[in-house]
Amino acid sequence: MPKNTDFCKIVATIGPDTSNEKAIEQLVLAGVSVFRCNCSHGSLPEYQERVTNIRKMEKKYNCTLGILFDLQGPKLRIGTFKDYRITLKEGDKFRLDMNPEPGDQTRVCLPHKEIFAAMKDGLELLLNDGVVRLRVDAHTADTADCTVIAGGELSNKKGVNVPGVKLPLSALTAKDKEDLKIAEMLGADFIGLSFVQEPEDIIELRSLMKSKAHIIAKIEKPSAIEHLREIIDLTDVIMVARGDLGVETSPELVPVLQKKIVSGCRKAGKPVIVATQMLESMIHNVMPTRAEASDVATAVYDGVDAVMLSAETAQGDHPYEAVATMRRIIETVEKDHRYRKGLSTLERKNDSTKEGAITSAASLVATNMDTANVIVTFTDSGSTTLRASQQRAGGLPILALTPNITTARQLAVVWGVTPIVIENLKNFDDMTAETKKAVLAQKLAKEGDNVVVTAGIPFGKAGTTNMLYVMNI
Repeated sequence: MPKNTDFCKIVATIGPDTSNEKAIEQLVLAGVSVFRCNCSHGSLPEYQERVTNIRKMEKKYNCTLGILFDLQGPKLRIGTFKDYRITLKEGDKFRLDMNPEPGDQTRVCLPHKEIFAAMKDGLELLLNDGVVRLRVDAHTADTADCTVIAGGELSNKKGVNVPGVKLPLSALTAKDKEDLKIAEMLGADFIGLSFVQEPEDIIELRSLMKSKAHIIAKIEKPSAIEHLREIIDLTDVIMVARGDLGVETSPELVPVLQKKIVSGCRKAGKPVIVATQMLESMIHNVMPTRAEASDVATAVYDGVDAVMLSAETAQGDHPYEAVATMRRIIETVEKDHRYRKGLSTLERKNDSTKEGAITSAASLVATNMDTANVIVTFTDSGSTTLRASQQRAGGLPILALTPNITTARQLAVVWGVTPIVIENLKNFDDMTAETKKAVLAQKLAKEGDNVVVTAGIPFGKAGTTNMLYVMNI
């Protein structure tokens, strides 16, 4: 059976070697709750294969799996070289220009007029994830003469970062808009928006969407930190995308910003994912470094909803082992009494609504009852379950029973939640019968145990959570 019923969830990126049915089955059994399709790579037939195989595993194992289509965004890249790659040394002179001809040891194309528009003398440009650093000495409307201040290898189409500069770029390119159509056509549960700079980026994406997919805003630009609260409020899920964030700021700032982003999500009651280089060495090695294990554990201790694997499962040599390792780290932390104790000190959203009061009361009752082993939420939109998860009540698991398959899949990324699809409820007897069936099937309670249930009357009407019920199984 899948091991995706623990508290902190795993998001895994799939690539050419992990798109087939057998590979996806292995990843599901290892503990993946949400699968990520990176729109920087792949084609429609490949996406179709992935979605088909993920949905097959849902049916085979009677579980709920989310699918994330991660839009590429305005990734800035240099052009190509005559000999594919060059090596620059500190002190070398190097030119960036708009000439599309292949580059050499002295120059390369930078096909982004937006960067030239923002150019100024003394500006630092980071290439190849910061491996190569250039200082602009002089510039025109389409050239920049630079000095290499940190040398290294540079090859075709490597990325460019301009730290500290807000570029006049939309977070959505023409390619992103086409990929969005494909994602929605294939039934994506989440749409990832890359390189978010300001709240308007979320608003623009939302205006283009035809489906009810949730938006995951990827925080990887310093300007997004400046607008963090507004971005969190406007989106459904936040991802701490530490790769470009570490290049755009500095590596020593990443842990501080990670804490700030996670704290902001906790206060707002929004799910948060920590991503990038979590088990990077497992791309080629069968075991992680101790530092990587500690990095994953730190995110879990902080109470994040999910942790994510990128190249480890998209193109790594040991995708199954990477997921299994991450799962073991999560399970080990979640058994630690300090983790349980820490949950009680996490920040919580202040929610004075009727629904919030019911959820808070359910958490308090469940925490104070020795025989309460699980909280059961009946939900249509998922909001009741999100509230229960945000409470982190005593570290108890949460069963989300919903007639809405889309809601169930979107709850697959939420801390502590096991989503289960049920038929529409007609009356109170239906509610108690579904509760008993679900908790026994998931082995979260046994005969004689108590469970705490929240629901809304009349049944089937979204936003009517008004009942708290302690049920004896």
